[in-house]
Amino acid sequence: MQKRSNQVKKIAAKIKLLILDVDGVLTDNTLYIDDDGKETKRFNVSDGMGIALALRAGLEIALISGRRSKATEYRASDLKIKHLYLGETNKIKAYDELKRNLNLKDEEIAYVGDDILDVPILKKVALPISVKDANPIAKSFAKFITKANGGEGAVREVIDMILKSKKVKPFMVS
Repeated sequence: MQKRSNQVKKIAAKIKLLILDVDGVLTDNTLYIDDDGKETKRFNVSDGMGIALALRAGLEIALISGRRSKATEYRASDLKIKHLYLGETNKIKAYDELKRNLNLKDEEIAYVGDDILDVPILKKVALPISVKDANPIAKSFAKFITKANGGEGAVREVIDMILKSKKVKPFMVS
């Protein structure tokens, strides 16, 4: 286990872009739909703070989701996430575009996913990550599995691990 942990830390130290799935990663995979058909989601504030810290430390953050959602658009805007791909059931297409636009290599990218739509990207990136309650197929491709479930601080856990591997202390990020 220690050997794998050291390998993950070495890879994490080189990460320049963290891509996140939304439903099941930034949320607990629950959709709230009111009587008028309006969708809302629950986002974790600790995850939001982690994203803010990551951006301040110079880590690029992107969201790629298979669903379109006004709630996700609002949350991404609130967190100042510039790279947002919604309604992308072929996530690898969005991934390739993002990689090209940011002039990055697979070795510089981490991805957090939770289900089978995430597998093509999990197979390509240097640091494939799944949340604790992810689908077993997605988990089988992960080099790092969070202790937290999706929507319950898993993203903050990932960001803290990456920043620590880069020797960035959260309180020193300005």
